[in-house]
Amino acid sequence: QVQLVESGGGLVQAGGSLRLSCAASGRTFSTYNMAWFRQAPGKEREFVCGITRGGGTVVYADSVKGRFTISRDNAKNTVYLQMNSLRPEDTAVYHCAADGAIRAQPTRRPGAYESWGQGTQVTVSS
Repeated sequence: QVQLVESGGGLVQAGGSLRLSCAASGRTFSTYNMAWFRQAPGKEREFVCGITRGGGTVVYADSVKGRFTISRDNAKNTVYLQMNSLRPEDTAVYHCAADGAIRAQPTRRPGAYESWGQGTQVTVSS
């Protein structure tokens, strides 16, 4: 399994931007589909976006489409989440996750992901 560590969270005003990073250990990062999930207090973990091994296919939740961008740098073993036009409802703990199965596109099912980071808090004030 790959080990994941997120960074880049913080407090931002509505309309602002943040860039999250997820650094992976190990030499097999490029064999994993990667995703970002988020979990707000009292709510279930929610799929935000995902990206395939080579970065050729990305999938977004409707709630973030057009505002968030996922990308990856396999040479740096890192996946990124650029978040623009942030809203108070984006407030949550954001987790990155790794899926080692062979899939044509990232799955939205949390149970399919075998490795998770500890999460980074994103708070958007109104």
